[in-house]
Amino acid sequence: MKPFLLLATRAEDVPADDEYALFLRFTGLEPRQLVRKRLEAEPLGEIDLDDWSGIFVGGGPFNASDAPERKSAVQHRVEREISGLLDEVIARDFPFFGACYGIGTVGAHQGAVIDSTYREPISVVEVSRTAAGASDPLLAGLPDVFTAFVGHKEAITVLPPSATLLARGAACPVQMFRVGRNVYATQFHPELDVDGISTRIRVYAGHGYFAADELELTLGAVRRAPVTHTGTILRTFVERYARP
Repeated sequence: MKPFLLLATRAEDVPADDEYALFLRFTGLEPRQLVRKRLEAEPLGEIDLDDWSGIFVGGGPFNASDAPERKSAVQHRVEREISGLLDEVIARDFPFFGACYGIGTVGAHQGAVIDSTYREPISVVEVSRTAAGASDPLLAGLPDVFTAFVGHKEAITVLPPSATLLARGAACPVQMFRVGRNVYATQFHPELDVDGISTRIRVYAGHGYFAADELELTLGAVRRAPVTHTGTILRTFVERYARP
């Protein structure tokens, strides 16, 4: 099988390595089948899509809607590199799955309106499939309403015409969309379990996701309801797109 590529942007080793381990767990892939590139540490370089079964983009600290002058040189480089890769991905309708930061990259590339209107605190929320989502192969095995982990400072306010809405939330209208037939993005984190999100909460305390005195409250918020379905989305993606 041709491997899948995971593009990561987390500078801290603990959450970065935990993210990779979680992607391995929920995709069912072995390390040789899921190659990670940490874009915050090195340039993307040349990517030949024919070498890969598909591409994942994980979450990270960057916000597409930040003012250009507030973005670091690394963020500007990462955005250029992913945008250039998406030029070919979209043109070829190549299998792509972006989680959290991934929805911002695809959304920005396609001309979505992205801002802080629908930001969500770190928590568990209910996500509802749209009619298009109910018939999409990645969501076929999920109930019409399922729980998911979220936590983001920005979100899509207006979808571009090229996107098909697959799932929505009460506080964040765009939770998942598809471009073409094979390019997917979620606002929620399908790669997380409660231990994984608890690790991120502790590491990113003080990064603006919650107030300094809300650590224990936030750790409790991600345990208020079980999250049992979202990981299957990643495994279904792999089963659908793995190729020899």
